[in-house]
Order: sequence, then structure tokens, then C-alpha cells
Amino acid sequence: MPAELKSGTYQADNADLAHSTFHNVNLGNATFDDVSLRGAKFHDINFAGTSIQNANLSDVTIEDANYTGMKIEGILVTELLRVHRQTAVQ
Repeated sequence: MPAELKSGTYQADNADLAHSTFHNVNLGNATFDDVSLRGAKFHDINFAGTSIQNANLSDVTIEDANYTGMKIEGILVTELLRVHRQTAVQ
């Protein structure tokens, strides 16, 4: 049976929250350490200012996103996409 969480601060250690649903939830400034999001789906998410380190991003798909200021290995994603599109046309 799903448990409804009220607003507040929570800590989950060694928890299995697979198949959980989060709707209209503020996780701003939350810390995720040693977390599996394998197969998770994100829709209408605000990742502005988020830092992702030591992550397995294999087979990740990002579509219909605002990439302004987003960097991968210090390179602006908008620049990577511009060069890719320019090369693909040639």
C-alpha cells in the first residue's frame, strides 16, 4: 500500500523504493548518493543547477530539453549539438 509523505525532511537508507511515483514533489537541494535510477522516467523536471558526477549515463535519452548552459566534460551541449548538426548536413 502506498504511503503518503507529508512535507518535511526525510532520509532513506538502504531502502527499496522501486516502482514509486513522485508527482508535484520538491526535491530541491536533495542529495542522492549511491542511488539506482535505472529505467526511471522523468517528465517535466527542473534540473537547473544540478550537478551529476560519477554517473552511468549509458543508453540515456534526453529529448525536448533546454540545454542552455549545460556542459558535458566542460563543453557546452549547445555547441556540441551545433557542430554535430553542421557536420551531419555536409
